[in-house]
Amino acid sequence: MSVDPSPRVAGEPPPRPPRGSGTSAVEVRRSARRSRTVSAYREGDRTIVLIPARMSEAEEQRWVSVMLDKLAAQESKRMLGDSELTERAERLSAQYFEGRARPSSVRWVTNQNTRWGSCTPAEGSIRLSHRLQGMPEYVVDYVLVHELAHLLVPGHGPRFWRLLEAYPRTERARGYLEGVVAADRLPHLPAPGGERTPGEYPQGGD
Repeated sequence: MSVDPSPRVAGEPPPRPPRGSGTSAVEVRRSARRSRTVSAYREGDRTIVLIPARMSEAEEQRWVSVMLDKLAAQESKRMLGDSELTERAERLSAQYFEGRARPSSVRWVTNQNTRWGSCTPAEGSIRLSHRLQGMPEYVVDYVLVHELAHLLVPGHGPRFWRLLEAYPRTERARGYLEGVVAADRLPHLPAPGGERTPGEYPQGGD
């Protein structure tokens, strides 16, 4: 999501200093030239968010979150292959589980319509639903971390959830997926020429 940032004008507040946000810093730049639009782009290891100068602190926080999600979703649309997915899982295992979760394979599948991910601990294999493609990276990472944790601890007992506490965006990712589920359950108008066929509703990762 690239933009051509406008130079500062006289009397315009200076950019806010970068602040941590996941894997990169976020710098908010207020512009008197902007009246309604908000945009964001990557600049090296930073994310620059451009907002109108008159925006309140609460609105700033909300829009920074929205734009980070939009950027992440746009970036994740660049399709990861199965080998790249495996490498990603290995990096997450090293980062959050000291490399103890060792998947033998990680791949996309198209036959998981009621769960986001699944694994077979005896084989070390992890499968992710193709429906995750295009979702923000932190959501895909959460499902990978969830399944990696299952390679170490079966079931969803207290020990399992303690493992997931290592991933800092667990609650946010769960909220995002719950929102997707809720949206799927909303009533829809029948498609032209016929009734809407009820589909399977996605559940949480397994």
